[in-house]
Amino acid sequence: MQNQWKIETQAVQGNYHPGAAEPRTAPIHQSTTFKYDSAEHMAKLFDLDCADPMYTRLGNPTSGVFEEKIAMMEGGIAALATSSGQAATTLSILNICQTGQHVVSAGTLYGGTFSLFSNTFPKFGIEVTFVDPEASIDEIKKAFRPETRCLFAETIGNPGLNILDFDKFRAVSKEMNVPLIVDNTLASPYLCRPIEHGADIVVHSATKYIDGHGTSVGGVIIDSGNFDWPANKYPEMCTPDDSYHGLIYTEKFGKLAYIVKARAQFMRDLGATPAPQNTFLFNHGLTTLHLRMERHSDNALALAEHLENHPAVSWVNYPGLKSHQSHALAQKYLHYGASGVLTFGIKGGREAGIKFMEACQLIAMVVHVGDARSCVLHPASTTHRQLTEEQQKASGVTADLIRLSVGIENVADLIADVDQALAASQLA
Repeated sequence: MQNQWKIETQAVQGNYHPGAAEPRTAPIHQSTTFKYDSAEHMAKLFDLDCADPMYTRLGNPTSGVFEEKIAMMEGGIAALATSSGQAATTLSILNICQTGQHVVSAGTLYGGTFSLFSNTFPKFGIEVTFVDPEASIDEIKKAFRPETRCLFAETIGNPGLNILDFDKFRAVSKEMNVPLIVDNTLASPYLCRPIEHGADIVVHSATKYIDGHGTSVGGVIIDSGNFDWPANKYPEMCTPDDSYHGLIYTEKFGKLAYIVKARAQFMRDLGATPAPQNTFLFNHGLTTLHLRMERHSDNALALAEHLENHPAVSWVNYPGLKSHQSHALAQKYLHYGASGVLTFGIKGGREAGIKFMEACQLIAMVVHVGDARSCVLHPASTTHRQLTEEQQKASGVTADLIRLSVGIENVADLIADVDQALAASQLA
């Protein structure tokens, strides 16, 4: 029944249904390990014949409640919580890609992901080719190689705020027979469900809108269960795993093969495990996600419309604006609004951008988005400063760009704070 509920009801009631005299709220299982009474039961755990919790590095009942709810809300079959969004992205790719193999990715990415792909993965022998998400299907296909293992993109580019053309990227992934992995962090499952539009795997930084209150760092991978792993291209999914007595994931777990392998191999070996306290808070964050995302989106649109007419602003970038290049895609793929992040160009460039950031009073200067409280950042001097000027431009960052993560405060107060900070930024 719960899979037929609307997403708002899934967010509130989800998958946790206590019995008589049991806690109304899913409890925190703050334990590293779990007790069993027989060697036979333990053997089943180690042979992956039993899904009971064994050790919190591999899984925890509190994390399990969060994983089941987010998988339900995204329309997937299973999920794996991780210690951060970066860990979720990393494991989602390492699970199917190894030394000598290749990834094709949209170039308009969060700076941390761009650095992971351009600097760290090559040290593992994994190359990444970046493509313009506005390029044609034929142009994107030219980036593929025989050793390409996945296509990666973001629903809403960060900080470029371009909306992914799911139909185009789905067509490429299907034709090239690789999974489409989509980072849905800025949209959240309330505004967009990538699996409905052809994504095979979805990742989130749960630190952002899922948490929503700036309390916890974490991530999550959701598997659609829809990709049919060809043995000639993904032998790690379809041939014996010696670390589990020759188990073959696709044979034993079918549609669950990808997420089971990610947990049983990479969470086991790399230990990018979330704390139960954090997944408890993520589960709470999901409860109000739908309410917050509507308010984030409404406030961001009102502020973007105000900035369009401000004399100290040279341009405004928000997918909810009719003037935005991705507005039609936003209307097509995003439900209930275009999220809470907007960017704009401040007159005076880099120096004015730093002044604006420092002059905000209500809006906090923090390295964060997706908080109920509004945040401001000048990416060129902060989050993207490690990138070259060419790499910054490829990621959609210019010297005059200001990023606002618009919270759920009263929008009149937000506009007043932006106006006074803009005035301060233009002083000599």
